[in-house]
Amino acid sequence: MMNFLLRLFTAGHFVISLLFLAGAIALIGLAAVQLWQGIQLFDEVRLTQRVNVVLESIAMLAVAVAALELGQTILEEEVRRGAQMSTPTRVRRFLSRFMVVLIVALSIETVVLTFRFAQENPQYLPYAASIGFAAAAMLAAWGLFIWLNRSAEQLEPEGMHAAKREDRELERIAKGEGEGEGEDKP
Repeated sequence: MMNFLLRLFTAGHFVISLLFLAGAIALIGLAAVQLWQGIQLFDEVRLTQRVNVVLESIAMLAVAVAALELGQTILEEEVRRGAQMSTPTRVRRFLSRFMVVLIVALSIETVVLTFRFAQENPQYLPYAASIGFAAAAMLAAWGLFIWLNRSAEQLEPEGMHAAKREDRELERIAKGEGEGEGEDKP
């Protein structure tokens, strides 16, 4: 029964990963259409409106990158590795990948909103600044987490070695080499 449930969770993670991929592809398509509309030189549109449309397409692409990265992370960590978040190394790696994407997306959104609000609604600039502040606070908290997590990794070095060994094995598989070929040397 437990084996069936684990396979069910793996299948669920796979479906979620595919849905992230589908969402990212849709966002990339929408961003391309929006960008094309923004650079149409024959339309009589103010330059500030063109800049806003281009910036909006960039923001949409940032969300698409976030969706792709999250889908890839779920696929690699939960489906390919079947990772159980038991070691500090795995937790840090999973959280780090997620935080990079989130902080970059929030930073891009801050830039986009700052440009838009500076031109159209300056009274909303504090809202854009609050998003930037949230991204900076998340970056600081992430740094603190990594710094505090180092001691946990030192207490459990076998987790770090196992994660690195697993990474090398998955890289070999991705390159087309079979499992177990070219065993690691310490």
